[in-house]
Amino acid sequence: MSAFPASENEIVAGLAMALLSDKTTPPTISLVAEIGGVIVGHTAFSAVRADGAESFLGYILAPLAVSPDYQGRRIGSELVEYGIRELSAMGVNVLFVYGDPGYYGRFGFSADAACEYRAPYKLQYPSGWQAIVLNEYVFEETPRAIACVSALRDQKFW
Repeated sequence: MSAFPASENEIVAGLAMALLSDKTTPPTISLVAEIGGVIVGHTAFSAVRADGAESFLGYILAPLAVSPDYQGRRIGSELVEYGIRELSAMGVNVLFVYGDPGYYGRFGFSADAACEYRAPYKLQYPSGWQAIVLNEYVFEETPRAIACVSALRDQKFW
């Protein structure tokens, strides 16, 4: 898929493939948008853990991609919105994303909601670390460190 600049295409495609093949509990959720039998959009939601919080259920949205010819048609928005509804119904406490605040803010993601959680790695763009609370979870101590699935454990994604 060529939704990203050429320098990032291979990295993002590799991440998507790694997430799809990574056997995790709870499992990674993969959503695709298809038009006329062709996949034009994809996103994945993979589980995260919060340090010392066994009952916490969190996920992170990454990556989200829509083919350039289909951008601007709400395909990415619909993938994100559907994912939020499904994760909320599953009892997920918090959904994280590391991305453009202008884009993800429209879905309710905010840096304020993410401030109680430390990203897994040092962030190149700290303002991109955002979250949305789906089902409240109260910690005794904050901030909590977040750990991702193995496919996301590489500094180049952060």
